[in-house]
Amino acid sequence: MAVVNLKGSLVMTLVDDASSQKNAEVSLNGGRIRCAIDTVEVNSNDSINSTYLMHRLPSNARIMPGSKIMLDDLASTGAPTLDVGVFAYKSNLVNPDDDDALNDGLSASVAGEHDMVKDIADWGLPLWDFVASETTDPFGLLDIKLTLKDAAVNVGGTITSVVFYTID
Repeated sequence: MAVVNLKGSLVMTLVDDASSQKNAEVSLNGGRIRCAIDTVEVNSNDSINSTYLMHRLPSNARIMPGSKIMLDDLASTGAPTLDVGVFAYKSNLVNPDDDDALNDGLSASVAGEHDMVKDIADWGLPLWDFVASETTDPFGLLDIKLTLKDAAVNVGGTITSVVFYTID
């Protein structure tokens, strides 16, 4: 075994540089947490590719741990799933919408709770950075939508989404 001395890559690598005194972005270190929550009632006959608009956030919003998608059991047969994506608001993205940018394959046939962001290494990234091939902040607003995949639902129910984020 080896003794290691590692630094956090989002904040500490920047602020612990002995050659300069830099401050981390406030959105990563000392920013105010904001919260958005919304609920949609799913119909018992929603088909594949149905979408559910859950949030409209600033493109520089950094999604924090604790952000969740909670849902009822939406299918008595079949195996529908939900993807969590980032979509342009009024065509402000250079690249196409990304319907599974944040998470994918969330089971909709079992009541439960899922993290909004799939990979723990991605918590704290700005929302625009989740869109494939987007290289700069488009500024403005972006939508977070759920997309029904793999099978239709056959039971009505509730989906609630809560997102904790910083912008400053």
